[in-house]
Amino acid sequence: MSLFAYDFMQRAFLVGTVLAVILPLIGLPIVLKRLSMMGDTLSHSSLAGVAAGLAFGFNPLLGSVIACVVAALCVEAVRVRLRAYQEISTVIVLAASIGLAGIFTSFSGGSTAITTYLFGSIVTLSDLELYLVLGVGVIVAVVYAAMYRRLFLTLFDSPAAKLLGIDIRILNFVFALLVALAVSVAAKTIGSLIVSSILVIPSIAAMQFARTYRGTLMLSVIMSLFFVYTGLAISFYQNLRPGAVIVLISVFGLLAALVFRKK
Repeated sequence: MSLFAYDFMQRAFLVGTVLAVILPLIGLPIVLKRLSMMGDTLSHSSLAGVAAGLAFGFNPLLGSVIACVVAALCVEAVRVRLRAYQEISTVIVLAASIGLAGIFTSFSGGSTAITTYLFGSIVTLSDLELYLVLGVGVIVAVVYAAMYRRLFLTLFDSPAAKLLGIDIRILNFVFALLVALAVSVAAKTIGSLIVSSILVIPSIAAMQFARTYRGTLMLSVIMSLFFVYTGLAISFYQNLRPGAVIVLISVFGLLAALVFRKK
């Protein structure tokens, strides 16, 4: 247990716990909506926000949050207008985000600071970033709990949700904001190239065993915690990038779940 003797590892496990809980909460609805590319889209949008912050001299993490919120709202707006091809909305915003990230990176002189956001830096968080992650975690958990039943109903029976007076557009708008907030802080800690995998892989693995929505949600959180804790421990003892180790363990965990389910 010597890894807990270090302050930076204590912070890493604390932040990892928060992310391991909130990402599956929003990841399962994303998978069920057939919008698995959403995480990838928003993570690249966060990269554009980071590049803008470095180019124009404001906090890159703030730029990441703003860019993710704007991108999430754009995805939702396009998705509503292309009902037959909703998944295209993520591709359109993803392409725009990559282009903007490239342009802002040129303005910032190709700063190497962007590399930190590509692969994450969960063990080098500042006090501000730590409090921001904890604050976002609380907001996502509380709001998700408040909209849990309505979100569940809209996922599986939209006509019934409308008959019960649920405003699906507002609900989707709020959910998009939750996704944007969670992805923006996760991109800084575990990496913008990795966050989309953590967002959906635990949910897909849990779906191989659970038979209810609530059961899948709980199992995905448990699996996510296992992936994050194991990845942090291995990266500490082997001197590897935590985000990369976590995502590889997640992939191996999903493959093991698929094999076990088949047998």
